[in-house]
Amino acid sequence: MDNGPITFQSQLRSLYLDHHGWLCGLLQRKLGNPNDATELAHDIYLHLIQKGRLPPADESRCHLAQIAKGKVIDLLRRRRLEARYLESQALQPEPRAQSEEARAMVKEEIKGVDLALMGKSFKVRQALLLSRLNGMSYGDIAAELQVSVSSVEKYVALGLQACRRSVEAGLGQGACKPHSLIRVVEELS
Repeated sequence: MDNGPITFQSQLRSLYLDHHGWLCGLLQRKLGNPNDATELAHDIYLHLIQKGRLPPADESRCHLAQIAKGKVIDLLRRRRLEARYLESQALQPEPRAQSEEARAMVKEEIKGVDLALMGKSFKVRQALLLSRLNGMSYGDIAAELQVSVSSVEKYVALGLQACRRSVEAGLGQGACKPHSLIRVVEELS
């Protein structure tokens, strides 16, 4: 008889009961918002369930803190991207202004772009966003990132390729619709 799922469930339950309060407190200190902290804590436990592996008991807090750090960075990066986009939309003439529903859809589309770029290095993500969202020249981006112009060209190309591959792959569960992501990427281009 296989007790694997039962053992995993009981270990997960123990991990949750032992560390959930601590994890929420850590996240609240980092984010300043109990609602975001609770939501992110649950995302961390879902992440562990999806991985199907739990850390050893003596490494639990260290492991949870490491996952939390990555989740906080992803959340803050996504929010900065959303804020930049919404700021650029606010500067558009009135006919281009969007309803709240349209803005919510755009946030989901931006999340799709963020997911497409997630596996890429900081410089690839930053170069693409500075180029397409902020309209910076490759020379200015090179100076900002302290790299050569040819590196910036390579980074932007890699970022666009990642977005295209995500569109072609259908982006998996929970991501935005491919045609919407194409539109966002084309607006960024």
